[in-house]
Amino acid sequence: MRRPLIALAPCLFVLLPALAAAQVRSTSDYLSRMDSDGDGKIALVEYQDWLSYGFDAMDKNRNGVLDPDEFPPGRRGGSALTREQHRAQLAETFRKQDRNRDGSLDARELASPPQ
Repeated sequence: MRRPLIALAPCLFVLLPALAAAQVRSTSDYLSRMDSDGDGKIALVEYQDWLSYGFDAMDKNRNGVLDPDEFPPGRRGGSALTREQHRAQLAETFRKQDRNRDGSLDARELASPPQ
């Protein structure tokens, strides 16, 4: 079992700088990564798609529902959360961040906490 891991070690050293470069470090990084159509602003669907990675990672059985046992420790025991409910929560947060009510988020709005 240890040999495959040792064999992968050189690959990890090559990949680590690339992974570090892939980290988001500023609002403009978020904007450029979330902006899938390249128009310089974030539409609701782009926002929802980008921020659904956590939901997707926790949905182990890929049924579109986070069952209580799929929540992280400390958050278990609640009710199930559907993908639609999750996206609706994101839409509400988006609405609160869209201060000028133009239906998209610019870098300033994206960096501001929802109100």
